[in-house]
Amino acid sequence: MNAELPPVAPEVVAAAVEGLTARLRKKLDGAIESYAALPVTAADGAVRVRCGEDAEVTLTPGPSGAVTDAAQAVCGCLLAPRCLHRAAVLGACPVADAETLTEPAGPAGKAGKAGKAGKDEKDEQNGSEGPVPVAPDTQGGAAPGSDETPAPVPPTPAQVTAAAGLWAAAAAVLAAGVPAAGAVPQAELLRAAHTARLAGLHRAEAAALRVVRGLRGARARHDGHRLADLVANVRELLLTTGLLAAADPDPALVGTARRAYRPGGGLRVHGVCREPVIAATGYGGVVTHLVSEDGRWFSVADVKPGGPARARGAATASVALGSGTLDHAQLSRGGLLISGATLSPDGRLGSGKGVRATPVPGLSWTSGPLAALFARPLSEAVAARLAGPAGRDPERSEQAARELIGCDVILVGAAGDQLLARELTPGRPDGAGLLVRLAPANGHPDLAHTANFRRLASRSGLRLRVLGRLDPDRAATLRPLAVGPVPDGEATLRLPPEWQGHADLGYDRIQGAHVPPPEELPAVGGVGAVPPDPLAQAPLWRLRRLVEVAVSGGRRAVAEPARDGGRGDGGAALRRTGFRAAADLSAALSAEADRRGRDVFGRTAEADPDRYARAWLAAAVYLTGTERALVQATWEREEAHA
Repeated sequence: MNAELPPVAPEVVAAAVEGLTARLRKKLDGAIESYAALPVTAADGAVRVRCGEDAEVTLTPGPSGAVTDAAQAVCGCLLAPRCLHRAAVLGACPVADAETLTEPAGPAGKAGKAGKAGKDEKDEQNGSEGPVPVAPDTQGGAAPGSDETPAPVPPTPAQVTAAAGLWAAAAAVLAAGVPAAGAVPQAELLRAAHTARLAGLHRAEAAALRVVRGLRGARARHDGHRLADLVANVRELLLTTGLLAAADPDPALVGTARRAYRPGGGLRVHGVCREPVIAATGYGGVVTHLVSEDGRWFSVADVKPGGPARARGAATASVALGSGTLDHAQLSRGGLLISGATLSPDGRLGSGKGVRATPVPGLSWTSGPLAALFARPLSEAVAARLAGPAGRDPERSEQAARELIGCDVILVGAAGDQLLARELTPGRPDGAGLLVRLAPANGHPDLAHTANFRRLASRSGLRLRVLGRLDPDRAATLRPLAVGPVPDGEATLRLPPEWQGHADLGYDRIQGAHVPPPEELPAVGGVGAVPPDPLAQAPLWRLRRLVEVAVSGGRRAVAEPARDGGRGDGGAALRRTGFRAAADLSAALSAEADRRGRDVFGRTAEADPDRYARAWLAAAVYLTGTERALVQATWEREEAHA
């Protein structure tokens, strides 16, 4: 993928690949890799890529900035439009999603693009802010405001058919694995995603596009690619389409289309902290988190191409709201009185023509709605964010996980790049609360997270007020974005007055003068042995490895344990430790991967990808639910040491 090229609608890419002959399809992957490295020329609203002496591909994006029609992609060669040059260049372009394709032009639209860029980077940074309540769509049943619960509406026949087609395309990709899931299988998945979009299956379409992006990242070995993310997206796609194809009436499976910025009226918001954004796709910037008087989360994002340098510079860039006299550093410690606000569904503030914003004095972390962020016990706050079955409604789970969590802790030690701390609980001695791991939110050397953690690691007994984001995949782990002094002022941070009570860990560098000397800090007892991470040390890693190998290596890689008699599948170890269901699912997946059919002449036939996909999905869903339960247990099982 070439980030200099414009995004392209899925159906345009799919149609270009489908128009190739079988001989040209075999050359497509190599051509995409070659053309993605060619220089790109942009002029007069068009983007050009010269693919040879007699071939130049010209892309002319529409108002949304994306190529949405086949006529917007032309090639000068004699075989056009059914030529390899055109299909390969389109295959090297980023995949546009529904939000980009429907985004309105104008100032509000520009604000939407900035917000979208920041949200995309969230998938790689674990970052962003919480949701804004939006009136739900109704498809029959009770009207809004009624006390009656609307009856679930099953998917239409067209939606069931579209879901079945998307399931089949996803199952084929899973069976192929990353090495064999090149441009042609991806095009089939994109075509099925477009059909799902036309049928109104928004959640399934979004999952399919994430899978395609993940496959491209894996095949190109991008630095930002994570196999765990690709596995999660494949699981989400198969689970959603499988249930829809079975006519499950749960409206969460259909999902909702992303809406443009909507009017938000008047708002008074208070700055909480800044979060730097650095993505492997070349984007960089900052997201400033805000809280309203009634405790709702909002944000202002400034994310653009530029990488780490852009992230550093955006820390003090002007805020694109109102008169623009406030920068992000000031906003994170100040506030805004906004009239005519425009809001995205996930809480981003837009900068349309009618928006007026006046700077107002900010609040400290010890007053008003900001103080309420630290009043709830950690176990209760985490339980609210991890509530519900894993994967059933990913949008709601994602929004809940993005909301920041506040707590007061006392540092008790360090383990690798993590800080170990115990929650300060009223009425109990220091060092007697829940043991929490604090991990850097971003380890990039151009940011201050790692340096600040090193400074804090030398101050056992230091008391901190922490604001961060839950890491749902690790045992009792928070990723702090900002820290401040504990209100009573004892054995805590001594921050400069201009920082107004908190340090943004990605930007502000904590110095020796900001922390008490070691001799002034109390000795902390009750640290004890660090409890093991259940995800890292439990034998479930054997099933996790098999599930991941299925995606990264394909069906053939999974079949190997079955061919050597199961000696490498770890089933015995799983059974010995009580994970009998994991052992059975592992054995079933390996056996299904090695299953071979025969045609009427007795020859080996292509194995059924449907049965294999169902076996893999059963293992993946079980693994996700079990790991979620183990993580939840780590937030509850540590009792106070009285």
